[in-house]
Amino acid sequence: MAAVKNGREYLTHVTETLRHRITQLNDSIEAGQKEIEGMHEYYWENYTEMDQYGYENFDNQQALLHEINASNEKIELRRRFRKMMDSPFFGRVDFCYEGDDEPEIFYIGIANLAEENGGLPLIYDWRAPVSGLFYDFDKGPASYQAPLGEIHGDIAAKWQYKIRGGKMIYEFESDVKIDDEILKAELGSNGDVQLKNIIRTIQKEQNAIIRNTSDRIMVIQGAAGSGKTSIALHRIAYLLYHDRKNLKSSSVLVLSPNGVFSDYISHILPELGEENIREMSFDLFAYKRLKNTVSDCEDRYDLIERQIAGLCDEKLLKEKQSRDFLDRMEGYLVELEDSLMNFRDVEHRGVVKKEQEIIELFYFKFMDIPLLSRMDAVAEYFIDEVETLKGFDLSEEEREAVKSRFYRMYETRDLYVLYNRFLRQEGFPALPQVQYEKRKLRYEDVYPVLYLKYRLETQQEDSGVRHLIVDEMQDYSRIQYLIIQKLFKCKMTILGDREQTMDGDQQDVLTFLPKIFGKDIRRIVMNKSYRNTIEIASYANQLAGITEVELFERHGKPVEEKEFPGLIEALERVVKELKLEKQAVTEAEADRMEMADMETAGAEGQEEFSYETAAVITRTADEAREAYYILQKKLEAEGFDTKERLSLLHRDSTNFKKGLTVTTFYMAKGLEFDQVFSVFPGADRSPIVQRARYIAATRALHELYMYEITE
Repeated sequence: MAAVKNGREYLTHVTETLRHRITQLNDSIEAGQKEIEGMHEYYWENYTEMDQYGYENFDNQQALLHEINASNEKIELRRRFRKMMDSPFFGRVDFCYEGDDEPEIFYIGIANLAEENGGLPLIYDWRAPVSGLFYDFDKGPASYQAPLGEIHGDIAAKWQYKIRGGKMIYEFESDVKIDDEILKAELGSNGDVQLKNIIRTIQKEQNAIIRNTSDRIMVIQGAAGSGKTSIALHRIAYLLYHDRKNLKSSSVLVLSPNGVFSDYISHILPELGEENIREMSFDLFAYKRLKNTVSDCEDRYDLIERQIAGLCDEKLLKEKQSRDFLDRMEGYLVELEDSLMNFRDVEHRGVVKKEQEIIELFYFKFMDIPLLSRMDAVAEYFIDEVETLKGFDLSEEEREAVKSRFYRMYETRDLYVLYNRFLRQEGFPALPQVQYEKRKLRYEDVYPVLYLKYRLETQQEDSGVRHLIVDEMQDYSRIQYLIIQKLFKCKMTILGDREQTMDGDQQDVLTFLPKIFGKDIRRIVMNKSYRNTIEIASYANQLAGITEVELFERHGKPVEEKEFPGLIEALERVVKELKLEKQAVTEAEADRMEMADMETAGAEGQEEFSYETAAVITRTADEAREAYYILQKKLEAEGFDTKERLSLLHRDSTNFKKGLTVTTFYMAKGLEFDQVFSVFPGADRSPIVQRARYIAATRALHELYMYEITE
């Protein structure tokens, strides 16, 4: 069947094969469930008569486990095949091996498919070695890296396909890897609710990043809209596919900006045939690790709101994130070795440990253990001596009583007190001396205290993380990266855009990352922007003074700039310009709209079609909340379904929804919308709000409206 030249005929054959395989799996899964039920019944009917050593019981349990695992694998394979029914393949390469006269045909899709298990694939997974031919070469000489070595030959032809709902929308032979018109159509179509998978349009330079398995730490500095987040996730999918023995979805972690971003990217890996990966906010992680020290911590968003309100000491903030601050803290940690301790003799059950012996144990035998955990080791050493000499084990209560006497040799073990002492000693304003319930750390103090914790206490946790993705890398300080380096001894993909820093001043973390993670960092710069139209990208780059970014040639509506006397007037204009369906559309209607949109992408006629997503982006959370309630009333008067189609996205949100989203610039980071309405006070030209305007502008895929309020 691989010799069939016509893509439509091949689609028919592949679809029939998928149906056949799914039917087979249905029968096999049903038989397996009956087998599992039978094994359960047999066990409960006979477990009392099983042999006394449990061998039969163990064998039955193992057999049951094997059957359950086999059933789960079949269910997962069926899920993948059902997903492939929508679009089984998107590319084809006719490759003539060296010495052969006739080319071999490889169809490429989201996953492997063969007529039978172990058979020759009808479809090759986009991550398979041979699929690299599709992404990396045009017609002519080509090669790919196979398990047995590099394979050489010539590409005789390449085809591209758009299949939706199992139907062929278009097919054509392409001289170039990804035809610009196809890329324009993909980028010009109405945005999916979540981040798109890009396997149909991966560019050669992107493919090199995705298939990189050799570099331990990869840092991607990418312009807004360059696809860096999609590429990082596709890279993870590729690594999971090629290193299944050592890397599982559960051992990959994304440090993401917020819970909404997690939902926004959540479908990418399942679409690529992998399970969801773990995600967390670094601020939430810090709060959980410090909850025994303080009752509450500010997060990054609290800091931004304070900065906009002019309630942040910017000079002090910069000092606490500086290299000098860290150096002084390290000097303080050295001083603590002596100043924190008050050694004395300990006696228990007639066994005495002299002060000098304790000092020798503390400073020599256990010197590699962090300071606040070191006395644990000394106490355990003494307890072992007592138990050996007395010939019996001490009770848990007695052990704790002995340990508490060793702990009292510390002047204090309270991290809050120790940090406060450091601040006073170095001439910084001290934190309030209050009881635990009233302790709340400002954001600029959260990570210095966490750093102290990791320097002074042994951390027992094994995160199980084998690959870490750090998104929005420009928003992490040196001290945060030092904590990450201590926590995660694994491979990393670190990505961001220095232009999108949420500070007033731009930060290039690449100036200090090699000093923290070592020199084996692979740095990649992605200067081509794909997300926005030329008009939007040019406007955004002008806001930030960016000149070196290459723009993908896709045109659209000019950016609209307007001034309004107040928020109400600005939002009246938003309602007028909004191009969303008033009610939610069915999947079938969405498919029809997308197909029509694909046919007119990049043309003026595109404006006739409705969009799926739009956003009103404001400066602060209070402004977003006020805008939301005003819009709610105005849209309801227009017959707009505000319950389903209007949402206020805030720090506690966990879902990204279709329709109109009202949010702040800092919550919108990493997201994209078909239409964006930026509504900012015109008088605020502070550095952080200038950055905010750039961030808001770069969220727009097709239409951008920059509104200023003059009040």
